Amino acid sequence: MDLTFLNDYVVLVIVGICLCIGYVLKNSFPSLDNKYIPLIMAVLGVVLNVWIVKDISPDVLLAGMFSGLASTGFHQLFVSLINKEDK
Repeated sequence: MDLTFLNDYVVLVIVGICLCIGYVLKNSFPSLDNKYIPLIMAVLGVVLNVWIVKDISPDVLLAGMFSGLASTGFHQLFVSLINKEDK
């Protein structure tokens, strides 16, 4: 299954913003359960993409959700790389 078409739906500005906000949420609110952070990032990604594009369509919604969720994946990648270097 070829998933390269998803590259068209990554908005780097949204990934960066969601990555930073997710990091702040994770470190500033220890009572916030980690299972809610991807949901928050997906919703935030949609809101940001609708704001940037100023339109609502399935493509805009997918790009926002995909970019928001990609930020959580990047965070996990960074954490695993940092932990690997510490060992």
